[in-house]
Amino acid sequence: MKRKLKAFKELLHIMDDLRSQCPWDMKQDIHSLRNLSIEEVYELADAIVDEDWEGMEEELGDILLHIVFYAKIGDEKSEFDIASIIEKLNKKMINRHPHIYGNVKVNSSDEVKKNWEQLKKQEGKKSVLSGVPNSLPALIKAYRMQDKTAQVGFEWDTRDQVWEKVVEEIGELKQEVDNNSPKDRLEDEFGDILFALVNYARFIGVDPETALERTNKKFKSRFEFIEKEAPKPLEKMTLQEMDDLWNKAKIISRE
Repeated sequence: MKRKLKAFKELLHIMDDLRSQCPWDMKQDIHSLRNLSIEEVYELADAIVDEDWEGMEEELGDILLHIVFYAKIGDEKSEFDIASIIEKLNKKMINRHPHIYGNVKVNSSDEVKKNWEQLKKQEGKKSVLSGVPNSLPALIKAYRMQDKTAQVGFEWDTRDQVWEKVVEEIGELKQEVDNNSPKDRLEDEFGDILFALVNYARFIGVDPETALERTNKKFKSRFEFIEKEAPKPLEKMTLQEMDDLWNKAKIISRE
């Protein structure tokens, strides 16, 4: 613990130095940091998907630096500081874990999640969905909304019911396509399919964002193999020739 506290204390001193002496750091405000913070979170997400522990360590450090940076700016404006941030977080964690710090009994993680949502409502949250940021990527937002509403009973009983909904939505999109419906109708129906698939992923224990990112990385790796091994410019290759290289990439990736 002493080592951890010493390291955190040193970071706070470094931030004080940067804010008072470095021209770039002195210039920053919460708005200029915002996009950089988002970028850092995505870099951490990449490291997590790759299970790159060294990368995770570095990216977590970058995110921690941003947290300390915002705290420093808040302190300068007499809005908050690192102590008030941590104190507020500590209080929230204690209040939302009565099964640890109180007399509430729970038997599963699902019960913990249900209690969490109920406690948030008691704290003044007007909606179960109020904790889902509007700026979340759509796939993650769909998952989070479904997960939160499930805590209050708005949920299918079985995964077969969810799959039936997926099939139903696919049929509705096909009908709109066959009818040459306008783009907004196609978007509505396509969105319904994605939303239903996210729900199905949740029922079978798959994180849809992670699953899609794994597929993105797989596609990127295999297509780059095609580019590397292509005997001629891709524009002059047939689809069959490219597909043969694609299948070769699949075999190599499994070895």
